[in-house]
Amino acid sequence: MKKILFALLASVLVFSSVAHAESIKIGFNIPLTGDIPDVGESSKNAAEMLLKQINDAGGIDVGGTKYTLEFVYEDNESKAESALSAARKLVTQDDVLGIIGPQSSKQAVPAGEAANDLETPMISPWSTNPDTTKDRPFVFRGCFLDPFQGPVVVNFASDEFGATKAAVLYDIASDYPKGLAEVFKEAWEKKHGAGSVVAFETFTTKDVDFSAQLTNIVNSDAEILFVPQYYNEVPLIVKQAQSLGWDKPIIGGDAWAGGDLMSLCGDDCKGYFFSTHYAAAGAQGATKEFIEDYKAIYDKTPDDVAALTWDSTNLMLEAIQATGGLTGDIDEDRIKVKDALGTIKDFKGITGNMTFTPEGDPIKCAVVVKINDAGEFSFYKQVCP
Repeated sequence: MKKILFALLASVLVFSSVAHAESIKIGFNIPLTGDIPDVGESSKNAAEMLLKQINDAGGIDVGGTKYTLEFVYEDNESKAESALSAARKLVTQDDVLGIIGPQSSKQAVPAGEAANDLETPMISPWSTNPDTTKDRPFVFRGCFLDPFQGPVVVNFASDEFGATKAAVLYDIASDYPKGLAEVFKEAWEKKHGAGSVVAFETFTTKDVDFSAQLTNIVNSDAEILFVPQYYNEVPLIVKQAQSLGWDKPIIGGDAWAGGDLMSLCGDDCKGYFFSTHYAAAGAQGATKEFIEDYKAIYDKTPDDVAALTWDSTNLMLEAIQATGGLTGDIDEDRIKVKDALGTIKDFKGITGNMTFTPEGDPIKCAVVVKINDAGEFSFYKQVCP
């Protein structure tokens, strides 16, 4: 009887070992709750769509071995401390090979520190703050950086509207808007001279009354207003600015496209422009195919976060395949994936082609979109490095 039990136990252990060896875990550090749940929803939607496509096709081949994929989702609640905890849990408890996310810089910067310290490859699809990847060889991103995005907005506003004086309103307590606002100001004054940013107004996360700051902006000589805020904050700012008499252009950054902006802003946002990563309206090729597949499943047009999550997850998978084979030692394999990520050239993503710099940042183009009369984010122009 003991021999039979031992044989059964041994077979279970062998089966478990084989099953573990034939699956790859990828972690997702995303905001399923908190201030920007649409970002988490878009991230998970894109991931689940990709997971099904790959597993239904039999998984991925790595060095001649077929692996199915397992995605593990951790809710960072759109908080820096939760993103840090989520990163640590994914690495030390869930044993993921790599991490996708966090999305926003406020969470990606601290989570990136944890991933790097724990020597686990991480790709942030949407974080544009340079600190996310700075001096962190295990951390990458799937988007352009603010030092590129800021001048894109400056040059567009200057050329499109002939503006020489600008105003900025931003959240000083959040990494993404603060970083982008500062880059914009530096680039604007480099182009138009010191003091040409005639109003540089701040508020703090969770504020809902911007009347004092906007009154200063309306009373300034500013010809455009730059609002580098998240989609859920933009409508309040826009409506209050218009109620105070602002009738000039308002321009945003890529976080405008990170959620359902138009259901919150409606007609008030139509006609405005923002810099971003891709334009769904008028997309062609693989991008169009992705959009159609996503709409068929979720009955909505995928936003930038969904598209960038798709690209970033595929980047991680391409790196895993580029290792030539996994050893089964999770620590060793994480290093192999990190090394492979750094060698990727000319990756053809649905948000554009990209090649990584030694710092883990992609060289890729930005898109300026216009919110048209139908409330769509329509392609207006492309700006490349």
